[in-house]
Amino acid sequence: MNSLKGYIEKRAIELSEYIVKNKCTVRAAAKKFGVSKSTVHKDVAIRMTEIDKNLLNEVRKVLDDNLETRHIRGGNATKEKYQKLKSSKA
Repeated sequence: MNSLKGYIEKRAIELSEYIVKNKCTVRAAAKKFGVSKSTVHKDVAIRMTEIDKNLLNEVRKVLDDNLETRHIRGGNATKEKYQKLKSSKA
C-alpha cells in the first residue's frame, strides 16, 4: 500500500510541475497524463497541501489565472467554430 501512496504523491507533484511550467489548464494536464479532470484537481488542490505548499501556491496562481480568463478562451473557441462553419459553406 505504501507504493500506491508514493505513486499518487509522485503523480501529484508531476501534475503540479507540469501545470506551472506550461501554464496549462486542468483539462490539458488531464489529457497529457491520461487521467480525469477530477483526479488532476484532487491531486493539485488537495493532495499538494500535504506534499509541497510552495508548489501548491504556484499551481493555484496558474489555476486562478485560468479561471479569470476562461470566458475569453470560451468565446474564442466559439468564434473559431463558427468561422470554420462559415468557411466550409462558402
